[in-house]
Amino acid sequence: MEELKKFNTAKFLSFALGFFGLQFAWQMRIILSGPVTENLGASPFIFGLIWLAGPFTGMVVQPIIGALSDKTTSVFGRRRPYLLGGAILSALALWALPNSEVITNTIGSTLHILIHPLAALCFAAVMIWILDACVNIAQGPYRALIPDVVPQEQHSVANSYISLAIGLGSVVAAGTSPFLKWAFGYQMTINAQFIMAALAFTLGMAWTCITIKEKKYVPIKNEEKEKFNFIQSVKDFFALSPEVGKICLMQFFTWIGNMCMMIYFTQYAVHTVYGVPDLSSVSEAIKSSYDAALLSGTNFSSICFAIFNLVCFIVAIPIGVLSVKYGNKKVHILSMLSMALAFLGMAFCHEPKFVAVLMGISGLGWASICALPFAMLSQYIKPGTEGSVMGIFNIFIAGPQVFVCTLVSWFINKCSYNVFNGVANGGINYHWEYTFIIGAICLVAACFVAAKVKEIRAAE
Repeated sequence: MEELKKFNTAKFLSFALGFFGLQFAWQMRIILSGPVTENLGASPFIFGLIWLAGPFTGMVVQPIIGALSDKTTSVFGRRRPYLLGGAILSALALWALPNSEVITNTIGSTLHILIHPLAALCFAAVMIWILDACVNIAQGPYRALIPDVVPQEQHSVANSYISLAIGLGSVVAAGTSPFLKWAFGYQMTINAQFIMAALAFTLGMAWTCITIKEKKYVPIKNEEKEKFNFIQSVKDFFALSPEVGKICLMQFFTWIGNMCMMIYFTQYAVHTVYGVPDLSSVSEAIKSSYDAALLSGTNFSSICFAIFNLVCFIVAIPIGVLSVKYGNKKVHILSMLSMALAFLGMAFCHEPKFVAVLMGISGLGWASICALPFAMLSQYIKPGTEGSVMGIFNIFIAGPQVFVCTLVSWFINKCSYNVFNGVANGGINYHWEYTFIIGAICLVAACFVAAKVKEIRAAE
């Protein structure tokens, strides 16, 4: 084991730049995959199935890639081949996704075959699954790189810099196109925005791989021949400490709560805040009468997400500093409670300005979620197992997303009501605000679990 040197601010920024690019690409996927797939004929249900790409690839890809990175002994290091490889493959998928129709039509004309009308949608879905898989290929080893290169006492700060990168990457990704339109009257095309994301991911990750040197790692002979056994890895994971199971349960409830907002906030903004009813089965004339409200709701959602991520960016480093002084657990509980209270506020008050403020408060919790659970877990990681541990831990992030995409959406679908504002037959709408009540309850449950975790302070 080599002695790890403390990171300074410049080193932390270089370390976080790759995650800035990763989050930039991921945020662009969240914002623009809907318009791309809807334009190709995807129904809301089909889009929900496509959205499951993230959690499913997270549960499968990250544990496998994390374990493989633990055993990798290339000249480029253990983690860096996966970081850069994931970025390059993601960049190709980001380019292909908005060009799905052009690519499928070109294939059809070249091979002189008739292309099915849904071929472009299927191709786009495959690109999204590839993109999500490659993001997970990079993300697991990236988290595992922290205990590889950063001293124990700086783990909280390192994870806070990742939170900073997540917040800044999201803000820049969401804000670049609206800013160019507002400042210069230039509207970026969807293709241009995806290419921008591809460049950000590749160049950011390349900079981190070049500037951050991994410590020398030489596995023993038996370790070189050992094959990855997922079941055994899970057993070893929970055998690390009784506290690991508590942290995983905390993470499970946390991400149910968090994804209730992430996935459904735009629908909440459009249908609850701006009162646009469900337009899936009404005439084109009625749809056109709601164009202005629909656009206002969508723009409001983008602004709220920008505020949410901007707050995350601003408080990311202070949260890391406070966690060093007062402990990860205390800071994390307070941050999650602030997010839960903000969710309850949005559930019962739908005034736009108030909702925007509450989304900013939610950003406090988001900054903590992106950093402190990983810092809490890193205290129990054995050297040489960082990748597999972070990969298995990601199951408790991805699994809750499946729950939210299926059961929560089913529940909301059952909570419809009639509206009487001129829509044919009164129209229907859904209680999207109920997602925030579910989210708040789960965040409070996560706080109760976090309170039971026995934390090890670095000074000890």
